[in-house]
Amino acid sequence: MLLLAFLLALPAMAKDIPAIEVLKPPPGAPNVVLVLLDDVGFGAASTFGGPAQTPALEQLSAEGLRYNRFHTTAICSPTRASLLTGRDSHAVNVGAVLNSSNSYPGYQGILSSNAATVAEILRSNGYNTAAFGKWHLAPAWETSPSGPFDRWPTGLGFEKFYGFLGGETDQFEPTLYEGTSPVMRPAGENYHLTEDMADQAIKWMRTQQAVTPDKPFFIYFATGAAHAPLQVPQQWIDRYKGQFSAGWDALRESIFARQKKRGVIPGNTLLTARPEELPAWESLDADERRVAERLMETFAGFLAHTDAQVGRLVDQLKASGEFDNTLFVYIVGDNGSSGEGGLPGSVNYFGALQGLQEPVATQLKRIDDIGSRESYPQYNAGWAWALNTPFQWIKQVASHLGGTRNPMVVSWPAGISDAGGLRSQFSHVNDITPTILDAAGLSLPEAVKGHQQLPFDGSSLLPSFNSAAAPEHKTTQYFEVHGHRSIYHQGWMASARHDRLPWTVGVRMGPTPFEDDVWELYDLDSDFSQARDLASEQPQKLAAMQALFEKEAARLGILPLRSSLDTRTPMPSLVAGRTRFSYQQGAVGIPEGSAPPMTNRSWQMVADVQVASGTASGVIATIGGTSGGWSLYLDGKGAPVFEYRVFEFGQVRIQGKDPLRGRQNLQVSFDYDQPGGYGKGGTFTLRQGTEVLGSARVPATPPAFFSIDETFDVGLDSGSPAGHYPKDAAPGYEFSGGKIINVNIELL
Repeated sequence: MLLLAFLLALPAMAKDIPAIEVLKPPPGAPNVVLVLLDDVGFGAASTFGGPAQTPALEQLSAEGLRYNRFHTTAICSPTRASLLTGRDSHAVNVGAVLNSSNSYPGYQGILSSNAATVAEILRSNGYNTAAFGKWHLAPAWETSPSGPFDRWPTGLGFEKFYGFLGGETDQFEPTLYEGTSPVMRPAGENYHLTEDMADQAIKWMRTQQAVTPDKPFFIYFATGAAHAPLQVPQQWIDRYKGQFSAGWDALRESIFARQKKRGVIPGNTLLTARPEELPAWESLDADERRVAERLMETFAGFLAHTDAQVGRLVDQLKASGEFDNTLFVYIVGDNGSSGEGGLPGSVNYFGALQGLQEPVATQLKRIDDIGSRESYPQYNAGWAWALNTPFQWIKQVASHLGGTRNPMVVSWPAGISDAGGLRSQFSHVNDITPTILDAAGLSLPEAVKGHQQLPFDGSSLLPSFNSAAAPEHKTTQYFEVHGHRSIYHQGWMASARHDRLPWTVGVRMGPTPFEDDVWELYDLDSDFSQARDLASEQPQKLAAMQALFEKEAARLGILPLRSSLDTRTPMPSLVAGRTRFSYQQGAVGIPEGSAPPMTNRSWQMVADVQVASGTASGVIATIGGTSGGWSLYLDGKGAPVFEYRVFEFGQVRIQGKDPLRGRQNLQVSFDYDQPGGYGKGGTFTLRQGTEVLGSARVPATPPAFFSIDETFDVGLDSGSPAGHYPKDAAPGYEFSGGKIINVNIELL
């Protein structure tokens, strides 16, 4: 009776208790879906005249707006930093791709706490927030299981994260994280990462709407596609078979014609010439053309497949009734198309990046594997140039529009009335965060988490939503990547390309004088494609533009200029100075850069393993993945196996005959051929106790790394498999039937 009386009295008691306030967004605030593709040039998608069919992009453009003068930074991490913060990339300390960051201000790769992400601002104003796919904004030394996790997505405003941290990942066997924990991809033979991302995003949307239908949501959907590795189900490659036999020069002409017909470029646009550094298609022999065609067919299928997954998000929004009040921003590339596959393209481009380019004979033997889980390919630099039609140059080259101009489509039926319209105001990736906040009725807070906020460098694009004649809000914008630089001001652009070619990433070079660079001048109001250099005709205008660039560079604190590829400074490291390492079972997801540095030297590894009754199996220790790496494991019968792959330059397999029983000691030793040399070969020996199970040589080893996304693991192979495990093995081939007591590695 006392309990019943107490419960009956609760409503009366509650009148005297203050209510707990729940964050609520502004009335009518739209959902936001922000899609960012990777390494896709201006002329790649059919919507902008390209060869890859993109029906989802077509549909959104018919219901929304196309932007044909939208710009990125010319490379990955800076574009993402600028996109998510609304500031210039150097201003927020991410002026270079994280793989080439250094200790100079503006290039450290440590996102400034004075530049809160749009996710953080939306979350603190009643939005639910989620990120799916590529991140590449956490410094390398902060991506291990030890953290800190402040610059992971969940530390920067995203309540949900499902994706990968580095610049790329295997599309069939990705290195995945849920929140801050490494996870294996869902089981199944027909798995693909972009499809998984769409599955996860749709599931999250449905749950969010079921639980909190009164709250808008923000989704950041950043695909690994169409960055290398170009991997996609075979049926998507088959759609484009034979379509690229005319080569990249002819492809560029056909894209240009379609762009004019579609009206995405002005009728008086000029098609810029092929750089002399790139070969003509006619100069390739028959074998080289066969490989190049297959690489391009794979890319086109990859991009079409990616667009189909974005289309699934659109379908879900329409089915749920949320589409009309969803601001859907679809950015087709974080920079221009990439030439990092080199002039000949590559079946396994990580070797090519480090000077281990496979010969065409090897490519021909592997031609049917291109695009499959057995490959890690990237197309020829010539295709990259064609896919950036009508502009000069490609990814990394921030001096020219081929590196910086990307298509963008925006849909928001509740906020845009000019369906199918074209917008040509000069705009930049730093405009997106201000646009999102403006659409939501929010402004930049003075402080976030106690940190005073930098002002936006971008401005809202909302005025252009309403009118094609809206004034151009951006009068000045600088660009700089790896010393390539340019400045836009009131319709003019001054450009200076630095010395390094964008397909020589892995080639060691010394710094060259910036004063030797040649400046060019363009009137973009009358010259859409940056085709007519006016430097010699208007030297005074060029001098004024150069002075403006210097002023902007000084504002950002990046003078004197240094190429981030040629500037190496000591950076934080979890392994510097160490020669002995010890791990136990369950040490999983350790980035290669935070694992024992085993390149260009001798080393040995000793694994202490206890096998229980029956047969043990699974991975003992591994690093790298399908493209290159090594794995020590027990096969399906319990016998020890060591496999090592150095891209397309050699594979080793040493196998014991008998299964392990009881407590055993396995040792792998590597005798490097040339101490002090880079990428030399050597001899591997596998021992069980004192017994030698076998030895084998490799002609070369990676000069720097196996990958930029795979990890070192004990007891499991996360990401793509570094060994040829049993066909019926589950993803990761986890160790079972015993215990890995420890794995000790010594650098010699």
